[in-house]
Amino acid sequence: MTAEPRFPLLLLDVPPDEADEVGAMLFELGAEGVEQRDDTTLPRAAVAGLVTLVASFVDVGAADAALAELDAAWAPRRDELVGDAWRDAYKEHFHPFALTQRITVRPPWEAIDAPRDGVHVLVLEPGRAFGTGLHATTSLVAALLDAHSAAFAGKQVLDVGTGSGILALVALLLGAASARAIDVDADAVAVARENADRNGLADRLVADTSSLDALDAQYPVVVANIEARVLGPMARQLVARVEVGGLLVLSGVLVGQDEALLAAFDDCALLERPVEGEWLALLLERLR
Repeated sequence: MTAEPRFPLLLLDVPPDEADEVGAMLFELGAEGVEQRDDTTLPRAAVAGLVTLVASFVDVGAADAALAELDAAWAPRRDELVGDAWRDAYKEHFHPFALTQRITVRPPWEAIDAPRDGVHVLVLEPGRAFGTGLHATTSLVAALLDAHSAAFAGKQVLDVGTGSGILALVALLLGAASARAIDVDADAVAVARENADRNGLADRLVADTSSLDALDAQYPVVVANIEARVLGPMARQLVARVEVGGLLVLSGVLVGQDEALLAAFDDCALLERPVEGEWLALLLERLR
């Protein structure tokens, strides 16, 4: 009998503000993929208040070599998945849901009844890029876009750090004429394009790996769902891309990080600060 395939994993528990940096480290150590679990995801983090990173490796040797490089404070441990059922296991945790009052997200493998008038269905394939709408950082921005869609109706929006492209696609469904999306990860850009095509929006989305500094246009609405430690140093470049009187939406910010972050955006006024769990978003208006 042929033995079932085994896939080595490393699991570690890190503070939320270190998750992206440690995730990048895991890729540098040879991980083929890294999943983030926290108090808002299914499955949840192993320790409340922390983020559990689950990194997959091509073989046990690669996993053990990476394990030797990890900080013991993160409680790193090795596990494994047996067989191929894991390839579809994530589908158990991703079902159609209302992202905002006017946007319902569904995966490609599930059909839903016709939505009520005024509700748009966004089809997303979860996987290679961040942004299914299930995480608070994404849902907070989507709700702000829904509430302030008049600001970009018939106009172009900019999505910085687009990931799966979800926020750019939400803006398009809510009335934006077009969307510009950028991300440093070429794989994420490919996913964003795939999702746009899946929803019949490919002709209204331009997504690529351009840097923020390479852009020269200004937009009525700019969204950046990244993280506070990255957003702060980008403040001047982000504000420069917003029209005077336009809106800037920041997310990936933990409660308690907003005061220091706002100091970097002194050309803007804070309009709203919605909170979901340990995360918050900032809706800013450019003043000058």
